[in-house]
Amino acid sequence: MRSRSILPPGSRRLLLAITVGGALPLAAQAPAITAADYDRAARFLAPATSPLVTGGTVAATWLPDDRFWYRSRTAAGSEFVLVDAARRTRAPLFDHARLASALGTAAGATYSAAALPFTTLDLSADGRSVSFDVGTRRFRCDVAGSACATTGAAMRAGTGRRALEVPSPDGRRTAFIRDYNLWVRDLPSGTERQLTKDGVKDFGYATDNAGWVHSDRAVLKWSPDSRKIATAQQDERNVREMYLVPTVVGHPTLKAWKYPLVGDSALAMLHHVVVDADAGTVVRLQLPPQFHRGTIGDDITMEDYNWSPDGSRLALASTSRDHKRVTLRVADAATGAVRTVLEETAPTHFESRTGWRVLWPTNEVVWYSQRDDWGNLYLHDLTTGALKNRITTGEGPVEGIVRIDEPRRTMIVEALGRERGQDPYFRHYYRVGLDGTRWTSLTPDTGDHAIQPSPSGRYFVDSWSRPDVPPVVVLRDADGKVVMPLERADVSRLVAAGWKPPIPIVTKAADGKTDLYGLMFRPSNFDPSKRYPIINNPYPGPQSGSVGSRSFAAARGDRQALAELGFVVITVDGRGTPGRSKSFHDAYYGRMGRDNTIPDQVEAMRELGRRYPWVDTTRAGIYGHSGGGFITADAMFRYPDFFKAGIAESGNHDQRLYEDDWGERYQGLLVRNADGTDNYDAEANQLLAKNLKGHLLLAHGTMDDNVPPENTMVVVDALIKANKDFDLLMIPNAAHGYGAASNYMTRRRWDYFVTHLLGAQPPKEYEIRMPGTAR
Repeated sequence: MRSRSILPPGSRRLLLAITVGGALPLAAQAPAITAADYDRAARFLAPATSPLVTGGTVAATWLPDDRFWYRSRTAAGSEFVLVDAARRTRAPLFDHARLASALGTAAGATYSAAALPFTTLDLSADGRSVSFDVGTRRFRCDVAGSACATTGAAMRAGTGRRALEVPSPDGRRTAFIRDYNLWVRDLPSGTERQLTKDGVKDFGYATDNAGWVHSDRAVLKWSPDSRKIATAQQDERNVREMYLVPTVVGHPTLKAWKYPLVGDSALAMLHHVVVDADAGTVVRLQLPPQFHRGTIGDDITMEDYNWSPDGSRLALASTSRDHKRVTLRVADAATGAVRTVLEETAPTHFESRTGWRVLWPTNEVVWYSQRDDWGNLYLHDLTTGALKNRITTGEGPVEGIVRIDEPRRTMIVEALGRERGQDPYFRHYYRVGLDGTRWTSLTPDTGDHAIQPSPSGRYFVDSWSRPDVPPVVVLRDADGKVVMPLERADVSRLVAAGWKPPIPIVTKAADGKTDLYGLMFRPSNFDPSKRYPIINNPYPGPQSGSVGSRSFAAARGDRQALAELGFVVITVDGRGTPGRSKSFHDAYYGRMGRDNTIPDQVEAMRELGRRYPWVDTTRAGIYGHSGGGFITADAMFRYPDFFKAGIAESGNHDQRLYEDDWGERYQGLLVRNADGTDNYDAEANQLLAKNLKGHLLLAHGTMDDNVPPENTMVVVDALIKANKDFDLLMIPNAAHGYGAASNYMTRRRWDYFVTHLLGAQPPKEYEIRMPGTAR
């Protein structure tokens, strides 16, 4: 459920006839919607709007001496910039025009200064030359651009099997999986060596499979000295499988993989090990197999492993099946002996939004907890587990640990909601002492911030913006004082194209007292004398929310594009999503279907209808993907008199058909009752399908290995049995995202709302094309 057509023309029915009754009362005065209107809408999609913004981004590659370089996007193309923080200088990293000429001579090609054939590089220690890959070759050029020469084969990894390998900290070798066992490759020589020997199918080392996501990448963490590897032998031998069959001509190949479901008796279990990459020995940690769970998200994460600097000890956190208990332990890497440091329990689910950090020199651990209803950090003794002191206090959750300065006993954290009068989802950064004193704001500007600290901690790059304010990037010192400006986004071409920013909105939740925050999108040719249907694009979480980042974006999905066709589109973070208090996040724990932000979404729409005469809540629509697809169908069934049209894409409509970790974390363990029902029945959309009154389109990819298509088909089955009219689109061979069919899905979404909310006829078979392509 992590993540967002209709039938092809001439085939408007799959399994059932499309609903034709119940015409909108304003059909006779429906606006004419033409291909030109769709053209205008398409111009507000990201492929068209993003190129109209230049500058405003810095991805700093810091050097040891408080210098850094980055690639800046300009109106002409791009340039590489070198910044010296101490000297407060900003200049081209090299002579772009001369280097383009010299590289062209060496490579036998033609290049321009603003469109060089590489996006990343390595700067020599003396700063006199740069090295980079072009195609299959590697080149070195002096920064004056007077000479370039090939130095051999390209060095950048990232293609084929090599992209699945994990490099050691010293960069001399990589670890990878072959035939369910762990191997290492010596990079200078290319020599490969097998480390484990007993890995077999479904009981392999470092394997990556959480059911909803799976790959051949190695899941492991190197020790800082590059000599040991922390990983697990994952036992899935008794876990049941999921199956998909592609659409092909001829005999299809069955796709099968391990995919545990809610309530299954056999789940993936982790046998934690430490592998000596030099000796090839395996030390098994002396603890029982642990559930495939993590303190962050619903997959295992290497954030739950912390190595000591010398590689002699490994701290690791394990989470119970229901996520209600987490245990921090420390293991001896040589013997496998394990001792428990601390345990924490939560009545709903434990979640570490920041992760946790061990301070090995002082034998302490920085621990995240929501024990006081807010995400805060605590300092514990690593030997006894005893609490030494709180590090952060107060309202507004701490969301990240950016940097810990152990000698100075300070740290930099990311937090939300601590700046009064601002959107509580804006990220800000603070310095605080490990003793809980000296709380200092480092990013005072009103907006959403992201920082990149230098290795020395003396400087950091600060990028900030708002949905309606383009990005500004500055360099600050350790106290947050601006040292020098770096970038400011130029959106003049975007504005000239008719773009208008989304409007921040605040509404009340269904409880009548909790403030909810979101964004509203209106047509760029908005006319306040008109009445516009309102469409909601929600996401229920609980692991994320509807709105997404509060930073500037030239496009946010197709929300503005859809608005251009004559709608008001909103997205609101309802209760049950993260980024606020623990009680806000847990608002619908155990009631995933009944209260999954939909009451809040409906109330927000009604409030906007009361507030603005141009919002017409008698023509209300809703659409969403994945979890958003789940609550779209749920909204159509639970509020059949309010929502007139909905589009549910790839929805996890019954959590018993979705991977075990997600449902058991937010709904609780499956409890079967004596009458044959269970605690998941009330959350299953197919059991409510008989309530449908409006127009519902269900869509799903037939090869969705995240949310398998059975999730939609059980709703289809229930609708048929209830004799309901609906629309269905199964996209052949598409996964959770629709790939090549994405634009088709977008267009059919537009068609559906134009037809059923505007009462208009959409242009026939309109095709969304990338900018610059002929129609």
